[in-house]
Amino acid sequence: MISRRRLSSIAIALVMAAHAGTSPARAHLEPADLVNPYIGTGSAGSVGAEYGGTMPLVSTPFGMTKWTAQTRQNRVSVSSYAYEDDHITGFIGTHQPAIWMGDYGYVTLMPQIGGLQPLPEYRRMSFRHTDETSTPYFYSVRMNGAVKGQQIFAEMIATDHCAHLRFRFPAGVKRSVLVEATRPGVKGWVKADSGNGEIIGYNPDRMDAGLSALRLPNFRGYFVVRFRQKPSDAGVYESALGAPGREVEGDNVGAFARFDHPEQTVVEAQVGTSFVSIEQARANLDAELPHWDFAAEKGSLKAVWNKKLGTIAVDDEASLTDKHILYTGLYHALLYPSLFSENGLYYSAFDDRVHKGVSYTAFSTWDTYRAENSLLTLVAPERIDGMVQALLQDYQEGGYMPKWPNPSYTNIMIGTHADSIVAEAVTKGFRGFDLNLAYSAVLKDATVPPEGDTSRRWRDREPGLPYEARAGLTWSSRIGYIPADHVSEAAASTIEESFDDFAVAQVARSAGDEDDYKRFIARSLRYKTLFNPARGFMQARNLDGSWASPGDGWTEGDQWVYLFGALHDIAGTMELRGGERPFNARLDEHFAGGHNRHDNEPSHHYAYLYDFGGQPWKTQAAVRRLARTSYTDAPSGLSGNEDCGQMSAWYVFAALGFYPVNPVSGQYMIGSPLFERIALNLPNGKRFTVLAQGHSSRNIYIQSATLNGRPLQAPVIRYDQIEQGGILAFVMGPRPSTWAAAWRDNVSR
Repeated sequence: MISRRRLSSIAIALVMAAHAGTSPARAHLEPADLVNPYIGTGSAGSVGAEYGGTMPLVSTPFGMTKWTAQTRQNRVSVSSYAYEDDHITGFIGTHQPAIWMGDYGYVTLMPQIGGLQPLPEYRRMSFRHTDETSTPYFYSVRMNGAVKGQQIFAEMIATDHCAHLRFRFPAGVKRSVLVEATRPGVKGWVKADSGNGEIIGYNPDRMDAGLSALRLPNFRGYFVVRFRQKPSDAGVYESALGAPGREVEGDNVGAFARFDHPEQTVVEAQVGTSFVSIEQARANLDAELPHWDFAAEKGSLKAVWNKKLGTIAVDDEASLTDKHILYTGLYHALLYPSLFSENGLYYSAFDDRVHKGVSYTAFSTWDTYRAENSLLTLVAPERIDGMVQALLQDYQEGGYMPKWPNPSYTNIMIGTHADSIVAEAVTKGFRGFDLNLAYSAVLKDATVPPEGDTSRRWRDREPGLPYEARAGLTWSSRIGYIPADHVSEAAASTIEESFDDFAVAQVARSAGDEDDYKRFIARSLRYKTLFNPARGFMQARNLDGSWASPGDGWTEGDQWVYLFGALHDIAGTMELRGGERPFNARLDEHFAGGHNRHDNEPSHHYAYLYDFGGQPWKTQAAVRRLARTSYTDAPSGLSGNEDCGQMSAWYVFAALGFYPVNPVSGQYMIGSPLFERIALNLPNGKRFTVLAQGHSSRNIYIQSATLNGRPLQAPVIRYDQIEQGGILAFVMGPRPSTWAAAWRDNVSR
């Protein structure tokens, strides 16, 4: 153990200079150019492989429609782009939020040489990654045709609802652009208007429609494609065959525009998308792409990404690899939830009507309540009120806040973790929504069972069910837990819904209902009913109180993963285990036995649990190890599915040196920062800098810490302390120290 040291005056002076904006200028890449969009796009090639499932998306932050090269036909469990592929079949405007979810209302364009080829297996063109450029704000690729020398160079940029694509063809060939509206089995509509240089249509496909009993007859993904160069001809097709006329409604429909003029080697297309109407898609185009200035649009989108990614800054001496992982993680975290409104209007996939207001979708709440949403309160606070309001609108229009809207109810995963998102916003002081409405929404989650609650097993992805909400709530309201012999995933749900009750309690207190606060705080301890002292684990129970099999009742985990799953009451779980010593011993077993599955979200907080057990040096070692082994600067660089930013949010917090074990509390547990200097340039104009003196791959252990010059003795900081700006400074060393080991002795349990 090395002796504690104070930060040198030189180090402090450098940080203060950075706060004052006087740090020495160094040549460095802009944040948007530090993103590697290929991270998470590669796997071993087998469907269902545990990898990122990401795509190299061109989009605005939180953009409604995101654009990517399409190397395969996406569906549930398959993304549009896979790094191991070597052919492109189109450029798709997608709304697929994660690999295990489906797409909806998508549209695809593909430039072609020669005759019309609607089928993907015939229209595809080969490419090499060396001929690609992929950034958050721009994508380009050189594709090779079947005839040697016949190449098409494609480029694209995007706005919130639109895209601008540019195709460069070889001279002396037949040129066309295909617009695929729907695929086989999906009935849509498309119209080609060569006189106005437009192709318009709609796609009503919702790949996840079967995961709910809610039917949406008015749901359509509308599009308007307009060309800068006037087509020489245009037409439509149905089921891969040319159709008469300029308009068709049917199965597997699309359109094409031909450009036969010899001088037209470049064809440009702008695409407007909407879920409101064709007219709104055109209005989105007029508002977001009023000119045909590709270079200016590219520069504008890059500036947007530079500003938002620049919310986090690291020292220039950091390795390019580490910067790639960090800024790609932030890029992934800033893609979701997705904007779902259009200039003050939004289509609701909960009542099938158009409303006024701002809306978002793609809340993967079971995944993202753990860290992603907490990260957004720091780096994108301007979005939080609108995101919470969107969930409350869903409640008003559909009856409950959703688990994972895509864009409607899907019954994916367990719990009602929108409660956590609302509660975190409330406890952190966000008030751009109706607090009483928020309280009403979370209260319904906690007190009103779903339709047919006691007659259904509520299995995951069971088709055609009404909204699940808290499955088994009828039972748990009577006996304090969800019985495994009546409800699927009962043990995990009991534990996670105890946390949801904690979240509801916080909203109740903010709304002035102290009685309900006490009621739900008491209910938040129900997870303890599952602790089996004879085994030292949580265990599912049957309706009669008997223990179910230890393997029953879990969600993407087991008894190891869920032993410390009550995020709001780690101290209570510790007491069940008999105190700090057996608590830490079980954690040691957890990690040594390979039970920590960082490729899935329920394990994401485990590295930080040693902070609670008085052994923070083990947290520091575990965080560094997980950051090193689960994240790399490569297509296979994510150990698990990205899930709307959660996997990456973990890394961003690890880089900052802290993590929200209980996101509703507004507290962050200290880990081991991944950079010598990293700063949050907060949107409120303040800067919060984390400085790790002596930082290296060997010096992973905190020897001492100060917050704004005062000793920090506990491995905890608060949201309000971060928002005030300042300096969190660590002295790092190669061996464990006793820093913060006794902090709980001075804190009421």
